[in-house]
Amino acid sequence: MSDFSNKLIDWYSVNKRALPWRETTDPYLIWISEIILQQTRVVQGYDYFIRFVERFPTVKSLAEADEDEVMKYWQGLGYYSRARNLHTAAKSILGDFPKSYDEILSLKGVGEYTASAICSFAYNLPYAVVDGNVYRVLSRYLGIDTPIDSTQGKKLFASLAAELLDKSNPGIYNQAIMDFGAIQCIPSSPDCNVCPLVDSCIAFAEKLTRVLPVKQGKTKSSNRYFNYIYVRMGAYTFINKRSGNDIWKNLFELPLIETEHLLSEEEFYALPQFQQLFTSGEEPMIRCLERNVKHVLSHRIIITNFYEVVLSEHSKSFSNYKKVAIKDIDQFAVSRLIHLFLEKYL
Repeated sequence: MSDFSNKLIDWYSVNKRALPWRETTDPYLIWISEIILQQTRVVQGYDYFIRFVERFPTVKSLAEADEDEVMKYWQGLGYYSRARNLHTAAKSILGDFPKSYDEILSLKGVGEYTASAICSFAYNLPYAVVDGNVYRVLSRYLGIDTPIDSTQGKKLFASLAAELLDKSNPGIYNQAIMDFGAIQCIPSSPDCNVCPLVDSCIAFAEKLTRVLPVKQGKTKSSNRYFNYIYVRMGAYTFINKRSGNDIWKNLFELPLIETEHLLSEEEFYALPQFQQLFTSGEEPMIRCLERNVKHVLSHRIIITNFYEVVLSEHSKSFSNYKKVAIKDIDQFAVSRLIHLFLEKYL
């Protein structure tokens, strides 16, 4: 074992976080935890993991579940393609969870990092994980300024991670280096004075801690303009299931009109798409509830106006949407944006 891995594992034995997926070698549970933590901080993902595996404790139970229910249990975590991929992958597994790297990598939604994590944590196979924490630790410790989001950087760090991996204890080593990056070698202002690697860390020696790791640059965000319509028709409202290859696929939402730019109330009311929602001769009550609500996603900002439409109980308007009791709307999986709105106005 190298001095690097030895120090990491010693540090981990004292500082490791107590997490439920650390107390098991069940590949299914490890898989669920890794997918949840792909785009989610541990503090947020913990409760979701507990609820999810209580409802879907096995691959079989997940495979047999209805997709709408799976999405409901995922609601609030974002990046909903993860849940759809989990469900699809579970249905593709016949019998026991796969045991080889290539089989696991072939599961929908599983990349090299996740396959390596499952193989090392569940089966103690010698595959190195490379996530944001690992990039940061290796970049600083070795003093490497190759951008971590470049093709060259990804290949370089994957090679270095494999070279430094403690192949006699890959599961513990991988957990150690990830926790070390999450707790000790943090992005901003790490406490290098108590770091067990400080004596051999190039970034510390050359005062490069603040500049490493290097990234090529952030993807520019673009704006989208949503106009949601909350309909009240007695005890009922209307929702719609999103489809197509777009954000929030297969989640439910209120009737939506997307526009190319932000509209005033008067401009929105005059839209043909809005007028066509109503049956001729009806006189609905319409008002704007909220304007310019910003919802930030990874590469886009959703700027939303919310409108309320009150119809008579016998209205024929909005006939192309799904009619549901308002009291039952929380049974449907919705985006965080819609959830916050409903939480506020119901």
